[in-house]
Amino acid sequence: MTPAARVQAAIELLDAIIASARDGGPAADTLIARYFKERRYAGSRDRRAVRDHVYDAVRRAAERPESGRAAMIGLARERAELSALFDGSAHGPEAIDEGETGAPAGVVPGWIEPLLAAPVEREALLGRAPVDLRVNRLKAEPDEVAPAYADAVRLPGLPDALRLPEGAPVEQSEPWKQGLVEVQDAGSQLISAACLVAPGMTVIDLCAGAGGKTLALAAAMAGKGRVIAADTIRSRLARLDPRAERAGATFIETLLLDQGHETRALESLAGRADVVLVDAPCSGTGTWRRNPEARWRLTPARLDRLVAEQARILDFAAPLLAPGGALVYATCALTDREGRDQVRAFLARHDGWTVERIEAPMGRAHGDGLLLTPGHDGTDGFYFARLRRVA
Repeated sequence: MTPAARVQAAIELLDAIIASARDGGPAADTLIARYFKERRYAGSRDRRAVRDHVYDAVRRAAERPESGRAAMIGLARERAELSALFDGSAHGPEAIDEGETGAPAGVVPGWIEPLLAAPVEREALLGRAPVDLRVNRLKAEPDEVAPAYADAVRLPGLPDALRLPEGAPVEQSEPWKQGLVEVQDAGSQLISAACLVAPGMTVIDLCAGAGGKTLALAAAMAGKGRVIAADTIRSRLARLDPRAERAGATFIETLLLDQGHETRALESLAGRADVVLVDAPCSGTGTWRRNPEARWRLTPARLDRLVAEQARILDFAAPLLAPGGALVYATCALTDREGRDQVRAFLARHDGWTVERIEAPMGRAHGDGLLLTPGHDGTDGFYFARLRRVA
């Protein structure tokens, strides 16, 4: 592919990503993989260059652009070398007209700006993310694994965490293949640690997804006790089984829930759990550095639906706790509606609960919980709180 053809390919991909964001379709990575599967002639350098163009344009535009061309022209207006490739050559984009200013630059969509928690450093939301690993204590100790990763950095206060540079090929490493490590952001590891699980407990990960935090909880329990991973999406929950097998955490139970009727499947667990983790569905504003096009998907109406769903999940999670049990609420979101305000609303609706202070090596106190941000903590953005059911 010529340099101009790479720009045109990026424009075509951006058109598809913009439409998918508007209509709730596949993520950008999926669309990029499909695009190149149908274009075998594109070499590895071509694919890398096109992908870089696409993500540079996505990261630059806070609001969803009108078109892929507008997104790329906005980028080209800031980069003379790109602007020169709009030359009308074969397989390249048409020349830029004087009136084509392109998509405006920005970090945060204007409508959500005032909703973000006050300490959030806006510019850091789109910084490049490192690769964090969690050493799996069911199979290994951190000192045994760390030498396998020459670039690994140990994180203070997180004894099981190893940090590698962005893009590190972890899944090609022997420790990963043997189940000695899992890829897990340091903030996510902190949330798992805040659950304070111990061997012999009954623990429910109520919105388990593919089970990243479930595996961390299982490792902390040393294979003793009961760990239940529950979710309403079968395809996500199915991804946990091979991960648990690789990690040696085969004692994990999975429970598929019927959305809107979750209490039926959870009835036998009422009043029996020592810990319930609610890692609730959320806006994902804390993960924009990994999924920058998510800014183009979020709308005020969707945020309203997520806030209502979070409250609903908390309400059916609460009766699962035994007296003295802990409910840990977490979101990878940085809006106060989903974090601080959600916890306050729960406490207003439910008697018999107290807030516990969380001791952690990162984060800042915010409301009744802790706030983690990329700028302050070097993690994805999270809000989490631990609530105790009064005995």
